[in-house]
Amino acid sequence: MHIVSPSLRPTLLAAAVAASLCAPLSVHAQQAVQAVREPQPAPPAKDADPAMQTVEVRGAADAYDPRRDDTASKIVVNHDEIVKYGDTSVYDVLKRVPGVTVSGSGGRGSEIRMRGLGGGYTQILINGERAPAGFSLDSLAPDVIERIEVLRAASAEFSTQSIAGTINVILKKTVRTAQREVKANYGHATNAANRGVNLQLSDKAGQLSYSLAANAFRASFNDGSATVEEFLDAAGNRTGLRRGTTDPVGRFTMLNLTPRLNWTFANGDTLTSQTFASMFRLSNAIDKEVDTVAGPPPAYPLLAQRTRADNRFFREELNWVHKLAGGARLDAKVGANYAANESGDWRDGAGNPAAGTLSDTIDSDSTERGVTTQGKYTSARWEGHALAFGWDAGHAERDDARRERDWRHPDAVVPDGDETYSSTVSRLAVYAQDEWNVTPRWSLYLGARWEGIRTRTEGESFGTGRSRSAVLSPLMQTLYKLPDSKGDQVRLALTRTYKAPGLQSLIPHRVTSINNSQTEPDAIGNPDLKPELALGVDASYEHYWAEGALLSASVSTRRIQDYTRNLTVFDGARWVSTPSNAGDARTYGLELEARFPLKAVMATTTALDLRASVSRNWSSVDSVPGPDNRLNAQVPLSATLGADYKTGPLTLGGSYVFKTGGPVRIAVNQYSYQSVRRDLDMYALWKFDPKLQLRVTASNLLAQDYVSAGTYLTPGVGSQTLLTTAPGRRMVRGTLEMKF
Repeated sequence: MHIVSPSLRPTLLAAAVAASLCAPLSVHAQQAVQAVREPQPAPPAKDADPAMQTVEVRGAADAYDPRRDDTASKIVVNHDEIVKYGDTSVYDVLKRVPGVTVSGSGGRGSEIRMRGLGGGYTQILINGERAPAGFSLDSLAPDVIERIEVLRAASAEFSTQSIAGTINVILKKTVRTAQREVKANYGHATNAANRGVNLQLSDKAGQLSYSLAANAFRASFNDGSATVEEFLDAAGNRTGLRRGTTDPVGRFTMLNLTPRLNWTFANGDTLTSQTFASMFRLSNAIDKEVDTVAGPPPAYPLLAQRTRADNRFFREELNWVHKLAGGARLDAKVGANYAANESGDWRDGAGNPAAGTLSDTIDSDSTERGVTTQGKYTSARWEGHALAFGWDAGHAERDDARRERDWRHPDAVVPDGDETYSSTVSRLAVYAQDEWNVTPRWSLYLGARWEGIRTRTEGESFGTGRSRSAVLSPLMQTLYKLPDSKGDQVRLALTRTYKAPGLQSLIPHRVTSINNSQTEPDAIGNPDLKPELALGVDASYEHYWAEGALLSASVSTRRIQDYTRNLTVFDGARWVSTPSNAGDARTYGLELEARFPLKAVMATTTALDLRASVSRNWSSVDSVPGPDNRLNAQVPLSATLGADYKTGPLTLGGSYVFKTGGPVRIAVNQYSYQSVRRDLDMYALWKFDPKLQLRVTASNLLAQDYVSAGTYLTPGVGSQTLLTTAPGRRMVRGTLEMKF
């Protein structure tokens, strides 16, 4: 069931902060907690970690595996897998993960999708928290990531804004051994070059451990595209044809700093300070030219545009962990973040006497300040149960300013050229959960999360807008290990999730398009948007038959209420795209995965690991007639195939990623199209000695073009289609890794 509340009740807020909460414990962790409760013959000199004791008892063959042993279904990508291909972007890492796809070329502006769905259906977290507005995951260096968790079904610990699933990126925290490492890399393609350096320092000094990760990266590019715009009348006859080229030349610079300090006190408590600072700078020169073969020309056939952007992000987090009697634990966090974005556009358009000339500059600035707090309390009071209670709250304030001028007449005021607006977002969640070992083979997870969001926006061109919503999400997951088998098990999950409207979707602020048309409309938010609510079912079968060997099959379905889609309409003067709630939608999915070493299927000493996965997705939107009325341009089919081979100091590997596209009917009179994608990456790693190694990677070896299209139909008049083709380029990258 779900509840949509008109407000966030203060009493619930107080109760939420008072209740301390925690994340779900795995079956393995519960066994460790129970071991602590049993009488011990003699206390050791130092408190031993229960989880480490359990691992030692089980031995290497039965070592704890979160994917196999946790009741909550998840895929864990460890650090070795993350850095295997020498990627400079997290997007490139995720495109090889089963069930995950990345839209576009994987660069800035791309989108991460689970079950083929992006647009807010897939939740992205950093250390269990939603990233602030304006933060891009590709500004995070893979070397600073400890692991990535891919959660197919929701759990109460994290926000249930995860209709398609959750990807949780966890930064490095624990310092186990002293480390001094530097990596230098250089990549080259026919249209791009990049270079970077990464530094990792960590050590211990008594009860204090510390580390510093620093990453600097610079890239230059010249990545053009071609467009074909065709106009047809109601009878299918061509009435217009335009051919265009876009030639961008630019570069961007990125810097990440991630220092950490960890204190361990005499009573076993720990206090951790984790800081993350990021800077991103982009400069870009774009020249567009449109040749009109037939029909009227666009407003500005010749357009020169110069863009600069500076983004800065800073976050500080303090994490206190306190051990209580009886195996209980309190884990509390408080954090603060600051983000600043500055951008400037210079535009010069001409070529159509009827439209005159375009000569303007637009400067935009935005800042966001926020505080967050999380807490979790775990209890092992009742045998076989791992109880957890907690809170997750935050408050953010954002200020935006936009200034437009005619650069030929800088002192003249442009009508509606200056605008400022501000917004605040407050959120609160409380949750409770229990993971119960019903029998040695059957574990059951039950949880509930209440989550409320309140937003407020006000600006010069629109009145004050307010939005309040609250959702109660009951959750259930279960794991059953089949009898008379060592590695066969089944899972089932029932979840209630939702998707809250993004802040920009709620603000009735218009973003104008230069060559306004049905396929390039203005955009404006809708303050009356409601959250989308989904009821989900997930089921899977897993077979483990040897170390590192897995076969799995899973099915899923989601029924979505108040589905949001973008509609393009003509307001009497210009074409405008605005989001609106449009009834119900349904989505279904099937995933198959296999991974195993060659020695698991035949007698051999060859160190060859194989992996493959296939995901098939279906969806339909009730308010849009078929065929092809898929949800949010869902990717229908994706597949991965990979192998790693090791011999002596040399390791070789490759990965092939395939995903289909095809037409999508967005509305009765709107269509979009994406081409099929095929990506082939390969790497070679040579270890000269334990402290020196060279990694060479070749990416996008097939160099396939990126093709997309949008079509708008006007009943009784005709259609307009814009086809865009961007060339794919191969890139070779070398990384020298040194420890000292």
